[in-house]
Amino acid sequence: MSEYRFYMEKYRYGSKTDCPNCGRKRCFVRYVDELGTVRFPSSVGKCDHEQSCGYHYTPREYFRDNPEAMSDDDCRTGRIFRHSVPHTRPAPVEPSYISEKIVRASLSHYDRNPLYRYLCGVFGTEETLRLFNRYRIGTSAKWGGSTVFWQTDESGKVRTGKIMLYNPTTGRRVKEPQARVSWAHAELRLPDFNLRQYLFGQHLLPLYSDRTVFLVESEKSAVIAAHYMPDILWLATGGKHGCFNVRTVEALRGRDVILLPDLGATGAWKEKPPMLKPICRSVVVSMLLEDMATDEQRSQGLDIADFLLAVPTRRQILRQMIARNPCIQQLIDELDLELVEG
Repeated sequence: MSEYRFYMEKYRYGSKTDCPNCGRKRCFVRYVDELGTVRFPSSVGKCDHEQSCGYHYTPREYFRDNPEAMSDDDCRTGRIFRHSVPHTRPAPVEPSYISEKIVRASLSHYDRNPLYRYLCGVFGTEETLRLFNRYRIGTSAKWGGSTVFWQTDESGKVRTGKIMLYNPTTGRRVKEPQARVSWAHAELRLPDFNLRQYLFGQHLLPLYSDRTVFLVESEKSAVIAAHYMPDILWLATGGKHGCFNVRTVEALRGRDVILLPDLGATGAWKEKPPMLKPICRSVVVSMLLEDMATDEQRSQGLDIADFLLAVPTRRQILRQMIARNPCIQQLIDELDLELVEG
């Protein structure tokens, strides 16, 4: 047996994972148990980037937050920390922010924003503009026009923005020949930028202190779900792991939280409640999508937005009718008809 019961996993090809805090690839080392009786969740470990990220969630901190994870025998004998890894926590680095001037300038030019154009065809211009304003979604000139999901805190400060390109006809992300995803702080080439992410939609928390929070993966899904279910507060982690970490979820303190992962990510998200239970009033992992999904839908990794959009809106039905018979549009224009939303 080694000197320490809990130690960082020895390096081998493919052993390092993506950091749950800064999101950088293959830089996160997880802790393992020498005895093999404790299986830590994916958030317990240390990021290689000590200065720019500094994330280090130790076994001691994990057991402090989740005392139920200790066995009865360990509790009686006190053995669980007889051998633990000594560490020194790096001095905290202040997070960086994006200029409000830059953010405000992006909240326009929606005519060249593909996601905005798609949602206008689904919800109409007025409702789409309301959702974009509510979630502070911007437009980037990158790739000829793309969407910026700004990560804004409760005081209005912006840590960064995820830039993604969508197909204006299907509303789906452009992934061929490669995924079109970037970050505002990277595109702006800001020197010595210290990234510390927020949940997407976090700025809405103080406005709706009594609402249940539904946490989904995709920013787009949060926006679409907010249209269909406006009495719920929809936030996003930005991916299966995204910014799903101890530091970020602190914003959910005292809230009732329901996790709604994409199909295929439920297993990974079932590991998250131990991180959230010391912080939130209640935590539930919803099995809604898993219970209703077909095998084909599971293989596609669909999310809540895919299910909500599966039933065409009146506006979409009208567009389909016009595509089959363009004379309908002429009739609408001549009679000055207007679609009544139900």
